[in-house]
Amino acid sequence: MTSDPSVAHLLARVRALERLVRRAVDRRRAGDPAPDDPFRGLYLSHEHLDRLLDQPPPADGQDASYLDEERAVESAADGADGAGEPLRLRSLAAAFGLDEPDVRLLLVTLAPDVEPRFERFYGYLNDDVTRRRATIGLALELAGGEPTRAADRARVGRLADAGLVLIEDSERPYLGRSLRIPDRITAHLLGDGQVDSALVPLAGAILPARPLPLPPEPRLVYLRERVPGVARSRLAAAGPVLAVDLDRLMPADDLPAIAKTAAREALLQQASLVVGPVEALAERGPVAVRAFADLPCRVLMTGRGTWDPGWGRDVPLVVDVPEPDPEERRELWQAYLNGTDLDPVAETAQFVLSPEQVWRAARTGLQQAAFDGTELAAAHLQAGARGQNTAGLDRLARRVEPAVGWADLVLPTSQLGQLHELTARARYRRLVLDDWRMRPGGGRGRGVSALFAGDSGTGKTLAAEVVAGELGLDVYVVNLATVIDKYIGETEKNLERIFTEAAGVNGVLLFDEADAVFGKRSEVNDAHDRYANVETAYLLQRMESFDGIAILTSNLRANVDDAFTRRLDAVVDFPMPDEEHRRRLWDRCLGAALPRADDLDLDFCARAFELPGGNIRSIVLTAAYFAASGDRAVTMADLVRAVHREYRKLGRLSVESEFGAYHALLSQ
Repeated sequence: MTSDPSVAHLLARVRALERLVRRAVDRRRAGDPAPDDPFRGLYLSHEHLDRLLDQPPPADGQDASYLDEERAVESAADGADGAGEPLRLRSLAAAFGLDEPDVRLLLVTLAPDVEPRFERFYGYLNDDVTRRRATIGLALELAGGEPTRAADRARVGRLADAGLVLIEDSERPYLGRSLRIPDRITAHLLGDGQVDSALVPLAGAILPARPLPLPPEPRLVYLRERVPGVARSRLAAAGPVLAVDLDRLMPADDLPAIAKTAAREALLQQASLVVGPVEALAERGPVAVRAFADLPCRVLMTGRGTWDPGWGRDVPLVVDVPEPDPEERRELWQAYLNGTDLDPVAETAQFVLSPEQVWRAARTGLQQAAFDGTELAAAHLQAGARGQNTAGLDRLARRVEPAVGWADLVLPTSQLGQLHELTARARYRRLVLDDWRMRPGGGRGRGVSALFAGDSGTGKTLAAEVVAGELGLDVYVVNLATVIDKYIGETEKNLERIFTEAAGVNGVLLFDEADAVFGKRSEVNDAHDRYANVETAYLLQRMESFDGIAILTSNLRANVDDAFTRRLDAVVDFPMPDEEHRRRLWDRCLGAALPRADDLDLDFCARAFELPGGNIRSIVLTAAYFAASGDRAVTMADLVRAVHREYRKLGRLSVESEFGAYHALLSQ
């Protein structure tokens, strides 16, 4: 005897069905010419066919004794319900809007799954020992319905549409088709609270967050969020939710089937269905969005863009979901770090992370610290945060993990100060723009953008890597070959893909040689000029709405459109190094590991050769190969010969007045 009142109620209702089965069996026996025939159910004899022709249709109405027993069972259930014991069969009926005839049909279908004797009952009543489930005709007869009544047939359809019964044997006539109850419904009625297995791969993470209470109406709500994943965690804190992460959908997934299963599960659990991001569905067209938006349950959809009215039959309530403030972010980090002296919010202020990404970043950081055998450090947290970047941008840009720092930059104090200011903008933009409400209007994002201008080799790309390294971010160098397209409009599409992918990545987007795509608008003389200007205008708008960090480099600042310059947060001019800086560059490029001969005269190199850092680095590398091939330290001769090689690459002459006493080494 079960101690679960809900299961006891269910089994009592199923046992009451035996009265209906007994009535149907008596009716069959009355018209059976050979009840003891061992081959009964395998063929139709002439006598049996005659009896079928003479047999009147089944009488309408329910068996009075069954109705009395049903009322007795429900009266006992009222007592359990009143004592605070929720009965799952009643809860299911209320959630799906079932009336008593619907419940009877459901129980007739369910009976063989909880009471094996009903298999044999139904085999006899179907006149086929191999068919041990109720057919539609038999179910309607037992439940007191009429096969020819449209309303009764529609009940079966409604149960099937809700996913409460399955109609099988579609090749048979309608009344001869078998009914089966899904295993998930049986499991639920017996007390199994596990989510349907079809939804497990799509289950969205639910992590601690501050609640976001919503009114019980309307049925459809669209939650617009800047940080993905925040909405479902806030909703879970406010009430029961079933979260479906649409980013985990596979191309071959059957969306209508998944949507139907999700709605059924949400109703079973008496939870709101949280579905997002809507952009994952929008890529497949409006029909895909409507498959979820029009479900017969409470649907809370999440996304980052604007709701399209064509996505659903109802007008949704649109709610902007607030981002976690510093204190809430600190609570999220501390919940997973098990206590630390670090301030994780300060160390990761430059990252935009969802609650789920914070959880994964914290786990990654702890694992890395354990692997290193050290205490948790800021570098571990930043590495964990970087690890949350998706791979989408890697297909459009080259990822560079910074391996340099401020000590590797040789620049005047003014330029170094500007770079430090740029990192401060990136680190504290959330505080300034959000908490202090300094965000300008006009739909501008909260991105940080800068232009690094200067001659080739003056350190622009290196500086971008240093800025990214200071922020704990990776650099994504945009490959212009994947951007520029000769066909009109394709370049803009390629750039849009890059900006869209970059919006979900914590990194620095680097447009090297940016004047190729950010060039000046020109006077319109033909169609090519017009579309070139359209491309520039698109970039102007897209840069303003970009939320990430973008750095543009150009050899000539004048080549970049003035409208871009106005929208940039910083413009850093990289000058050619003077003698003092060249001396530091020579020493820095030679490094500490490269063996040096005693005859190196770096003061002469700095004074005589007016070269930027990029060329100096190339010269030192060539000299190192000279030394390696001779298995010796780098000598002054190696450096002079390497300078000569670099001059030839640059198309410059190696004149004696410039090389001085070392000119003779070129002939050796």
